[in-house]
Amino acid sequence: MKKPNALANALRNSGATVAASVESPEPPPSATPAQPHTQTSSRLATKAITVHFPEEVRRQLKSMAAEQGRSMEDMVGEALNLLFVRYRKPELAPRKYNN
Repeated sequence: MKKPNALANALRNSGATVAASVESPEPPPSATPAQPHTQTSSRLATKAITVHFPEEVRRQLKSMAAEQGRSMEDMVGEALNLLFVRYRKPELAPRKYNN
């Protein structure tokens, strides 16, 4: 059963005339049922750490990562490990490149 067009109903109730009810077509049934979203194996056992900094910080980090041919995630991992060392904690942040 199709839903009535709310805009057309409002116009009819206001006394205005509506030429023809234009209803959006229903999407065709998909051939396969939708699969639930699953995390990729590389992120399966991880948690996001969200921080907010000024836009200039992001731009500089992105630029440095590009200069080094590395990802921003790898650069942040290096920074966290340096911080852990400073406070005599084990280096836990995984990294792809160990320069």
